[in-house]
Amino acid sequence: MLLDLFLSFLEIGLMSIGGGYAAMPLIQAQAVAKHGWLTMGEFADLVTIAEMTPGPIGINAATFVGVRLSGIPGAMVATLGFLLPSMIIVSLLAFLYTRYKTLPALQSILKCLKPVVAALILSAGLKLLLQVAFGEGKIALQNVDVFGLVPFSAALFTLRKWKPNPILVLVVCGGLGLLAGVVGIL
Repeated sequence: MLLDLFLSFLEIGLMSIGGGYAAMPLIQAQAVAKHGWLTMGEFADLVTIAEMTPGPIGINAATFVGVRLSGIPGAMVATLGFLLPSMIIVSLLAFLYTRYKTLPALQSILKCLKPVVAALILSAGLKLLLQVAFGEGKIALQNVDVFGLVPFSAALFTLRKWKPNPILVLVVCGGLGLLAGVVGIL
């Protein structure tokens, strides 16, 4: 299991160009689709927890999956697997960038990668939105989860209109979710 965790997160770390959010569809593909370590609902919870805890989301997600499957040793190998490619590649790229940053070919490569990274992030966001909107059910109007879409819509509106600290929005939404659970709405 530890070797599987390490190799899976090594692959994720190697392929997640664009940072932690770009890693989310790759983590979902490995942890949910390929290995069945998590359900899609658990993956949505993982993203929520990884987002609201301090530190990079990709590392937090790797640590979460590792702990879930193999405790502290699992967290260590999954996190190391996720970080190792970045440490090597970033060190090499930093050297190359400082040496060749004025080359037009390098600027062209960077310009072409930006939309790809945006597509990866959008893909992960849409998968999570579908999970929030429909849960594990089929995508159909009768399966819409209002208690998922209302906080999503309110948080999105608040973040776009007033641009508050995202942590404050997370705390408020979490508190409202707790209140709704205690009152028995959810």
